[in-house]
Amino acid sequence: MIVLYRRQLLALLTLGSAGLPSAWALDLSKADASAGLRTALERGAAAAVDLLGQTDGFLGNPKVRIPLPGWLDKGAQLLKAAGQGEKVDELVTAMNRAAEAAVPAAKPLLLNAVKSMKVADAQRILSGGDTSVTEFFSSRTREPLGVKFLPIVTDATQKVDLARKANAVMGSVGSLANKFGFGKKDAPPQTIEQHVTAKALDGLFLMIGEEERKIRQDPVGTGSAILQKVFGGLK
Repeated sequence: MIVLYRRQLLALLTLGSAGLPSAWALDLSKADASAGLRTALERGAAAAVDLLGQTDGFLGNPKVRIPLPGWLDKGAQLLKAAGQGEKVDELVTAMNRAAEAAVPAAKPLLLNAVKSMKVADAQRILSGGDTSVTEFFSSRTREPLGVKFLPIVTDATQKVDLARKANAVMGSVGSLANKFGFGKKDAPPQTIEQHVTAKALDGLFLMIGEEERKIRQDPVGTGSAILQKVFGGLK
C-alpha cells in the first residue's frame, strides 16, 4: 500500500492527477501534494529547532547529546576513574549548552530551503525513504548552517567558559596520554568549537528526520487538514 501510494504521489507531482485510476489520486491535486510536503518539512524543521534550541535540548537527549571528541573522550574515561569526573562533566555540559544556543539560528535557513523546494526535490523526498528529509535539508543547508553556527558556538563557549574547561581536561588527558601512550595520534584536526558545530548539525538533521516520521505515522494527530489529506494514504 505504501509503495503504491508513493508511486501515485510521484506521478501526481510529475504529471498531475489526470489519468491516475485511484479515487485517492483523483481527490489529491498536484498543488495539494506539494503543499503537503512543504507543510511537513516546515513543521519538522520548526519542531526540531524548538526541541533542541532550549535548555537540555541536547544535553538531556541521549540521541543528540554531544560527546567529547575522539581521543579526548578516551582519556576522559580515565579521568573519571581517577576521581576527576567533575571536570569532564562540566566540559560536556558546556559543549551541549553551546549547541543549544546556536540551533535557533537554523530556523530561517531551513524554512527558506523549504520555500525553494521544486517538484524534483519533492520526488526525491518521497522516493528516498526514512532519510529523505535529512538528505534534503543537509544538501541545502549544512554548509551555510556550519558557517552561521560556528561564530554563535564560539560566542556561546565564552559565556559557558568552555575554553578554560576544555584546556583543563585536555591538559589532564594529555598527561595521561604521555604516561600511557595513547590517543594523540588520533586527535582530529578540529577545535572544540568546530566539534560542537558539526555535532550540533548532526543532531539537528537527526531530529528533523524523527519529526517527519511522526507526521508520516500519525498525520491525523497533526491537526492539519493538508497533512491528513497527503499523508493519510500511508496509513
